[in-house]
Formats: sequence, C-alpha cells, structure tokens
Amino acid sequence: MELLQMSKKELSRVEVLERLKAKKMRQKKGAEALGLSVRQVRRLQKKYTQKGAAGLIHQGRGKPSNNRLSSETRQQAIDLLHSLYADFGPTFAHEKLAEKHDLVLSSGSVRQIMIRENLWIPRKVKKIVAHQMRERRACFGELVQIDGSPHRWFEDRAPACTLLVFIDDATGKLGELRFVKSESFFSYAAAARAYLERHGKPLAFYSDKHGIFRVNQPSVGTGENLTQFGRAMQELEIVIICANTPQAKGRVERVNLTLQDRLVKEMRLRGISSMEEGNAYMPEFTEDFNRRFAVAPRSNNDAHRRLLLKDNLDQILTWQEARMISKNLSVQFKNVVYQIQTERPTYALRKAKVTVCLNPDGKVTILYKDKELAYKIFKTQTKQSQVLSSKDVDHKVDKVRKQHKPASDHPWRKGFSTPLSGPKADISTLSK
Repeated sequence: MELLQMSKKELSRVEVLERLKAKKMRQKKGAEALGLSVRQVRRLQKKYTQKGAAGLIHQGRGKPSNNRLSSETRQQAIDLLHSLYADFGPTFAHEKLAEKHDLVLSSGSVRQIMIRENLWIPRKVKKIVAHQMRERRACFGELVQIDGSPHRWFEDRAPACTLLVFIDDATGKLGELRFVKSESFFSYAAAARAYLERHGKPLAFYSDKHGIFRVNQPSVGTGENLTQFGRAMQELEIVIICANTPQAKGRVERVNLTLQDRLVKEMRLRGISSMEEGNAYMPEFTEDFNRRFAVAPRSNNDAHRRLLLKDNLDQILTWQEARMISKNLSVQFKNVVYQIQTERPTYALRKAKVTVCLNPDGKVTILYKDKELAYKIFKTQTKQSQVLSSKDVDHKVDKVRKQHKPASDHPWRKGFSTPLSGPKADISTLSK
C-alpha cells in the first residue's frame, strides 16, 4: 500500500470529488466549494478517475524549482556575505550586493541564505506595547525632531562620539547630521546654524528633556527659565517642544537605530575613521538616505521661514549672560574679571546692565545697548566645581585625563627601591 503525503487543500479536493463521483453534488456546487472553475473541476475528475488520489498531488513537489538560483550565484553571494557583510541585515546586504557587485537576488533569497549560513537570526515576535499614535505633520518644516545619539560610530577605529540628528516629521527627511564630541550648547548651535542656512527657520524643534533644551531645575537660569539654546531659538521665533517619553519622538529614535546600523557599515566600507572625515561624508549619505526613505508630505507648502536681516546668527548663537558693571567698571564672567575701557565719565557706566557673549572660539564680547565695549582682562580666578549632566561626565573626565601628564622626572616615573638588608633599614633609607 502506497503512502501519500497530501496538503489540506488536496485533501479537501478528494472529499469534493468523492461526492461528485457518488452523484451527491453537482459540478457547479463543487467548483464553488473549491474556488475553481467548472472546467478545472472536470479536469480534476478525469485525473482522479485515472490515477486516484495520487493524481491530485502537485507534480512539482519534491523537485527543485525552475526559478532557483544557480549554484555559482549562490556561492558568490555566500562568499561576499561572509567576507564583507557578515553583520549586515538582509535588506541592507541585498542593497549592497546589487549596487556594488551586480548580483541580482531578491531580499528574501538573501535572507534565506543568511539564515542557513547562521549570519542572521530571525527576530522573535515581541510583546506588543500600545502607544498612542500621532499622525505626521502636514507640511515640510512644521516640526523638526532633534536628538543626540552617543555611539561607537567608527567602531574601533576612533573613540566614541555623538551624532546630532535633525529629521523632519512630515517627510522623514534628514535635515542635518553632525558628529560632535558630546551634546553641548555650542554643538547644537553649530548644527542648528547649518540647518537654518540650508532650509530656513522651522516652526518648532521637538526634543527630549535634556538640560540643553529645558531648565530641569527651576532655580537655575534666567527669570524666564530659558536655557541658552531656548533663548537663542526664542530670538529666532522657533518653538521648542520637549517630549515626555522617548516613544513620543519615535521618529528620531527609530532613525537613530537605523543610522547605528547603516551609517556605521557605510563608513566601514569607505574606511572613514574620524569625525572630520565623517562630517565630510554626511551630505552624500544624507542625500542617499532621503532618496530611499523620505516620503511625500500631505501638503506641498513649505513651512520654513527665511532668515531676516535682524537674525544675526553670529550674535544669537553665542552663550549670553547678563551682568552689571561694578563701581570700578569691572565685570566678572566665567571666573575672569574684565576691566571696561571707556573714555566716558566713570559714573556713566556704574551699575549699567550689559550682556556678555561667548562664541565657540572662546572670544568674549561685552554689549551695552547692543554696542560693543572695549575691555582688558584684569584677573583670572581659580575654577570651582561644575554641574554636569550624565551624558557629559565621560567627556569631561577624558578631557581632564589628557590635560594632566606627569613630568619626565616625576617620582612616579622613577620608581622606588627597598634595601635588602641592614640593621637600621627603615622607610628613611629608601633611595630617592
């Protein structure tokens, strides 16, 4: 007795054909039950009468597919995947095989090859956590999500650094990518300036609750509780919105994960090993990324606004603090005492309110009624303790370690020797 392996679909056909054979069902009803035409049911009846149930089994079962990959193409893909793309995802590896090696494969074929070669483990179904959905904004430039992503972007070729990411909410376009040592006011100011000069002023920036965007301690800051970045954006008429959770700004969080995968591997393939080389490559990567993943906005209106003549970015994007000139015409800022130089009578500037501006290069400008005052450095005071966020601690410690290097004649470099014998050997007999 021959044992046949049949699918559920084929077994259902046997049941219907048996009823047709016993005249318990008409061909039209049988065709409706199987979802076939009446002519196809007649063909199946003929096969079933001649060969029995074996005639209903698919003739291609157990045979290699006519559309299967050639052994040469499969082996070439396996060799390239192991040598160059071992840690790539199937979709990304499929793109690179097509772009750089002209291998015509489907992403599904690449995925199956990587699974068989133990280069890719299928993701398990995760527990679904429900979050309230928010529809994309309608216009390009209405809402720009910004974030910093600390990561080993250059793997072992360079120290870890941070990538600042600006992504439009309506289109998913990357507006600015910039490698910096750490998240700071000046790093965000430089990235924002590049974005503003390229696209114009968006209506709002959407960020997390980092201390750069929001005063987390009410006692710190100005009376308006604005950070330096918040003050600069207020002058440019750009609203800053802080998200309560990472899921609320999910678009920039998800693109961070994509960049940690794609961007790292693209720079590895190009041999990019420094922040300078990485920033030079960013325009090319951004253009390619937007071409692949950006979507069309619901509205063709561009919500960006042009920079005006009053938008002096050189002055607005500086660190600014208000000060009062003392009786002896001095101002203290960042542990330095500045002596004001003026030809006016001394009483004219006593207790006058000025604005001290610090630019990224460390140059200090003192403004009185929007006019620059001349000064000279009178005294530099000792530095006191600083308050840092958790993201900036490692960067600060590494900076201090690099600054301090023991001298060549330091006792730590010489070492110590202990006398081996002697009746009066004690700590005083150690050699210098």
